[in-house]
Amino acid sequence: MPLPVDPPDAPHHDLVALSLTPFGWRRNLGERLRAGEPPAAILRSFLTSTRLNRDGLDRSTLMAKVSAAFARASDRRMHLVAWDDASYPAALSAIVDPPPALWVRGNLSALSSRAVAIVGSRAGSPYALAVAERLAADLSTHGIVVVSGLARGVDSAAHRGALAANGATLAVLGSGADVIYPAEHRDLAREIETDGAIVSELVPGTPPQKQFFPLRNRIISGLSRAVLIVEAGEKSGSLITARCALEQGRDVLAVPGNVLSGRNRGGHALLKDGAKIVESADDILEELGLPSARTRRANEPEDPVLAGLPAGETCDLDVIAERTGLASARLLTRLFELELAGLIRRVGGGRFARLAVAHFQPLHPVAERMAGEIK
Repeated sequence: MPLPVDPPDAPHHDLVALSLTPFGWRRNLGERLRAGEPPAAILRSFLTSTRLNRDGLDRSTLMAKVSAAFARASDRRMHLVAWDDASYPAALSAIVDPPPALWVRGNLSALSSRAVAIVGSRAGSPYALAVAERLAADLSTHGIVVVSGLARGVDSAAHRGALAANGATLAVLGSGADVIYPAEHRDLAREIETDGAIVSELVPGTPPQKQFFPLRNRIISGLSRAVLIVEAGEKSGSLITARCALEQGRDVLAVPGNVLSGRNRGGHALLKDGAKIVESADDILEELGLPSARTRRANEPEDPVLAGLPAGETCDLDVIAERTGLASARLLTRLFELELAGLIRRVGGGRFARLAVAHFQPLHPVAERMAGEIK
C-alpha cells in the first residue's frame, strides 16, 4: 500500500532519491526498473556518475533531501506512490520514462481509473472554455476520469466540468503536489482532492519552474487512454502533451475551432495529421470503444411508423395504417409529430415520404406505446 508517512529508511527511499536525479536519465531509469534491477543498485551506479559528482549530488545530500520530503509530506498528509507499489498506475509504468515515485493528495483509486486528458490554451477563448467544460462533464457522467494540468484556461475549465458532474479529475502539477500553481486555483485543488487527486513526481515543496511543465505533460498523457486538445496555438504547450501521447501509443483527438482567429492552428495541424475530430463526448467514447448515446440510439427499437415508411418509397395513410396496425386517428397524430421532427414529409396526394437522416431521435413516448401495442 502507498504510505502517507514513509520513514527515510523504508524501502521507498531509494526510489525517491532516484526521482531527485537529473531528468535526462528517466529513460535509462525506466528501462532498468522494468528489467527488475533493484532501485538501490541503480542509485549506486548513478552516484558514481561524473555529472552527479559535478552537481554535488552525493548519497548524503540526496538522503537529506529525501528525509525532508518525507517530513513535509507527513505534515501535509500526502501519499507516496512508488514504482514498486501495487497502486502505481499500470498505464504510467509502461511509458519509456516513468516517474520513479508520485506524490499524491486525494483519492488514490482515481489514479488507476479509465481516464481521458483534456488540455489546451491557457488563454482559451470563451468557446474553448465552454467546450472543455461541457466535454469533461459529459465524460464524467460515463465514469471517465478527466486528467489535466490545473493551468489557467482550458485545463481549469476541464477540471470544473468534471466536478460539476460529480466526477473525478486528476491535476498533474509542474511543482510539488503541495505547491498549487497558479495560486488562485487553491480552492479548485481542494475540490479536486475530494474524489480525484493532485499528482506530482516532484518532491513536496518544489516550487513551479519553467522546465517542469513540459516534463509533467508526459504524465498527463501517460495516465490517460486518450488526449483531447481543445484550442492550441502553433507553440502551445498542449502540443507537447499531444506529442507525448503519440510516443506513448495513446489516441490524440482535437476539437475544431475558428479558422479566422488563429487561436487553434496547432489543433488544426493535428487534425490534418490524422487526429480524430471531436464534436461531442460520443466521439471520444467511440474512439475508446465504449458505448455512447449515439450507439445506444442505433440499437433502440425503431419507431413503428418509420418502419412502415421504407426509404425511397411514398405511402398513403391506408398503406401505413395497414403496415402498422394503427387506427387512422392515432396514426395521423404520430405522422404530425414525425413531420415536426424533420423525419418525414408530405409529398402531396395524402402521401408521406421518409427523410434520410444520420441518426433517428429516440422514440417519443407515444411511439413507444404504439410499438408495444404492435408487438
